[in-house]
Amino acid sequence: MTAMLTQPRPIRLKGRSFLALALTPELPLEDWLVRLDDLAARSAGFFLRRPVVLDIDGLDIDRAQLRGLVEQLGTRNVRVMGIEGARPSLLAADLPPAMADGRPAADIEEPAPEEAVPGSVPEAYDSVVAAESHSIRAVPSMLVTQPVRSGQSIFFPDGDVTIVGSVASGAEVIAGGSIHVYGTLRGRALAGTMGNAAARIFCRRLEAELIAIDGFYKTAEDMEQDLNGQAVQVWLEGEAIRTGTLG
Repeated sequence: MTAMLTQPRPIRLKGRSFLALALTPELPLEDWLVRLDDLAARSAGFFLRRPVVLDIDGLDIDRAQLRGLVEQLGTRNVRVMGIEGARPSLLAADLPPAMADGRPAADIEEPAPEEAVPGSVPEAYDSVVAAESHSIRAVPSMLVTQPVRSGQSIFFPDGDVTIVGSVASGAEVIAGGSIHVYGTLRGRALAGTMGNAAARIFCRRLEAELIAIDGFYKTAEDMEQDLNGQAVQVWLEGEAIRTGTLG
């Protein structure tokens, strides 16, 4: 019996970038975990099914502490897909892999006005809508022409997001720039996620579960109650979230 040799088809390897949430723990770790639990308790589902990168650059910990931190996050259903800023001596086979070259805000180049190409969300979209970053031509804005339903997420790291409608409770909008909601904001809005502290959040009616700019956040419990149901803008002063009515 003669064996037939066939040339196997090559495996296709493609590079692609994805948006992940970067967590930057602080010492003492026990206190930082308490604050993390507080955030998770006040914004249910915030870490659910979300890839996380653990940024420990400059953090003075040893391998045992790092392993314990990853385990503590795992018990909280925080999935650490990689570790950034770790010394080689800290990493081991049982820890998430090292990650490098995460795109900082300074690497984002503002496109010339004639290169601006508005983006939009198609009529039918799944539970997660993602906009990829392209190195050749940046897309500075995304227009969503229908309400964002509970359980849906809008990810757009390249610029502003405009929602022509409302954002339901349990939904979220994440933008590298500002967020404009021409309706009621009941879910979560995270603006300036690529390090843009000048980003703002605007909404016609504020009933948000969580608002954040450049990583600094407020939950519903922290917001001024007299702004509930009002047309509001949100901005960042230093490390403090500020809110005020529009008009």
